[in-house]
Amino acid sequence: MNGKLYLCPTPIGNLNDITYRTLETLKSVDLIAAEDTRVSAKLLNHFDIKVPTTSYYEHNKREKGNYLIEKLLSGTNIAVITDAGMPGISDPGEDLVKLCIQNGIEIEALPGPCAFATALVASGMPTGRFAFEGFLTVNKKNRLEHLQSVRNDTRTLIFYEAPHKLLSTLRDMLEVFGNRKIVLARELTKKFEEYNRTTLQDAVTYYEETSPKGEFVLIIEGADAKKLEEEYLNSLPSAETLLKKYSAEGMRAKELTRRVADELKQPRREIYDLYLNIKDTL
Repeated sequence: MNGKLYLCPTPIGNLNDITYRTLETLKSVDLIAAEDTRVSAKLLNHFDIKVPTTSYYEHNKREKGNYLIEKLLSGTNIAVITDAGMPGISDPGEDLVKLCIQNGIEIEALPGPCAFATALVASGMPTGRFAFEGFLTVNKKNRLEHLQSVRNDTRTLIFYEAPHKLLSTLRDMLEVFGNRKIVLARELTKKFEEYNRTTLQDAVTYYEETSPKGEFVLIIEGADAKKLEEEYLNSLPSAETLLKKYSAEGMRAKELTRRVADELKQPRREIYDLYLNIKDTL
């Protein structure tokens, strides 16, 4: 009989945030796969959990993933934990879940702490629709490409960032997004928890003078839908230009006015009246 994989979220700072269910699961499994066994040892020792641990992280996930699947197929129950938060979020636990599904192994995800959700609900930004983008690459070209790909997303955008990369990331965000509102959340649930509600320009200025400390969650307002619509309409050719273009292609009046009206998102009657006024010049 196969074992079961348990996804166990761990506190993102305050150890008291761990759930009873997570503690019971960690004590009952046969093996704990941890992102960093040295970091996890502090948590496990604090709660007197004596279960054996093994490392499972980004750079050994292929080799160790196969090892863990073999253990699960042999009947071993395994809990996966990260250094902090929910396994599978910006974490190789995602790959292990896929392997388990491929091998018919049961998975149980336990609810618990998650840094981006904690930061989002306290940020003051819209929470109805958001996009979690995780960590940006250290490669500037790829980082800019990533930011460009979400530049016109109207949802609230969420990123994780390390302190040594923060200023470069903020500068790139300012270049791509413009001076949007941003909330920088750091040291969540810890003694020096902080929410800096500001703008990208002011954030760049602040961290040029103040050395960033701690891991950051960046909550950024989405693109302005009305402004995007205006920019789109302003980029379109005039109705007269389109009427001349499609008339030259042989379109008849009805089809011609319908197409131009749809493209410019204008009333067909207005486009038809314009057509009547200029048809002798077409």
